[in-house]
Amino acid sequence: MSSFDPAPESSSTPDTSKAPDPLKTLSGEPAPASARVGTIVWGLVVLALAVLIIISQLGIVVLNGTYVLIGLMIGAGAALVIGGLLSARRRDNGPTTGKA
Repeated sequence: MSSFDPAPESSSTPDTSKAPDPLKTLSGEPAPASARVGTIVWGLVVLALAVLIIISQLGIVVLNGTYVLIGLMIGAGAALVIGGLLSARRRDNGPTTGKA
């Protein structure tokens, strides 16, 4: 058999044509897309950094880069922790089965 011959049909390969769509709920409707907390926080960090660089380049305010980075990291860390806690709290609202 050469490398250009098609692979023989095998019954051991799973049929993925009928796999359930992970983006659909049990009722068949698409699941609502939710953004992750980390994506939002880091997007805001990049946006804030870009705004601060523009303000600094315009000469409106003189900024110390070290203090700016420390402030951004403290704010991003706090936002990630708070967002993670809120996300975990929202997920844990389902009924419990009593099993560990």
